[in-house]
Amino acid sequence: MDSYFATERHDQIRDRARAFAEAEIRPRIPAMEASRSVDHDLSWLIARQGWIGITIGKEFGGLGLGHLAKTIVIEEISRVSGAMGAMVQASQLGVAKILHFGNEAQKRKWLPAIAKGECLPTIAVTEHESGSHVLGMASNAERDGDAYILNGHKTYVGNSHVGDLHGVIVRTGGGSKGLSAFLVEADRPGFSRAALKPAMGLHGFGFGELVFDNCRVPAENLLGKEGDGLAVAYSSSILYGRPNLTAVALGIHHALVEETVAFAAQQHRYGSPLCELPTIKQKLGQMQSRLMTARLAAYHAVHMLDRALPCDAELINAKLINVEHALDSARNAMEVHAACGLFADRPIERLLRDAHHIFAPAGTSDVQLLRLAEFALGTSKTQWSQRLASSAGSQAHHECPVSYQHSPPSRDAATSDRLVSA
Repeated sequence: MDSYFATERHDQIRDRARAFAEAEIRPRIPAMEASRSVDHDLSWLIARQGWIGITIGKEFGGLGLGHLAKTIVIEEISRVSGAMGAMVQASQLGVAKILHFGNEAQKRKWLPAIAKGECLPTIAVTEHESGSHVLGMASNAERDGDAYILNGHKTYVGNSHVGDLHGVIVRTGGGSKGLSAFLVEADRPGFSRAALKPAMGLHGFGFGELVFDNCRVPAENLLGKEGDGLAVAYSSSILYGRPNLTAVALGIHHALVEETVAFAAQQHRYGSPLCELPTIKQKLGQMQSRLMTARLAAYHAVHMLDRALPCDAELINAKLINVEHALDSARNAMEVHAACGLFADRPIERLLRDAHHIFAPAGTSDVQLLRLAEFALGTSKTQWSQRLASSAGSQAHHECPVSYQHSPPSRDAATSDRLVSA
């Protein structure tokens, strides 16, 4: 293990996640890249491993292992496939709203199903017209007896076309207190999905548009109370969105370093391995330094979160560092590979495309810098990590085995078994 934050249990989680990713995900990457569509089967297979419920407490059937364990799982899956790492992080982001704002009945109804891999939750906030300006949203809900009627559109929703329980933030009144959050099942009349547009990267993962056309939702599906929507959106983004995306960037970064080092060691120039050239060796050193720094920032932030310590700034900084360092290393990787990196027979061009997808969600680097400036100036308003981290279901000091459930025998079972035991 690369960090003093981790324990033997975390090593076991890493080993199992890496084995699964190598055996079950890597062989499917060519098909995902070719189709550029959502891989529903693989998404649900990953869910059945129990990893979506890694921060859900054992009392609800989850693993209860906390945010560092979550980071490790997302990192290892993203090291093989940024698309599937994004799938995991988006679903776990959907967990946050229920853990933090769900009542007892909602938790008992949905958290066990999520932990078993029988439900994939999402969170839907962004709209075309308002973008990341949450208060500018136009989607709305009106009370109608014992239900609410939802109308509007949400876009860039992670797992839009595979998720089946959407946490939707809409307007129920005016101002910052006029936003509310609802749990909307995908089979409700009036709910639909717009056609999924192919994207530059993250092929296999879907982030598309949800449509609500007089969609009737029972009042019991309201999360918290009317007016809690802004808190649901902000807290989910800070406590789950930013660290989750940090982990995706970290996994992609790890793969960039591995692939570039292997390429530089295998290629020969002037009678010696490419990696012996001083200019190439310097780039490899820069990439390794960035990766180590990025991992330390990521693990430190979620280690604090697991202990319910104030760490909003650390979570923000971890996202900033991991995204920027991954993009910088992606450029170095392309420089080392030169023309070889431009072709799809090597993973570098896929990793470069995928890395760019992690820049905007949960705030661009400019947004992260603005938030960090507020901490420096003493003008930051809320420490969500202090207010809500203790409700994240972390049981980090308890042992909990992570099982590996094989998919149907579509590959050499002996190979999968060797990888699992590695």
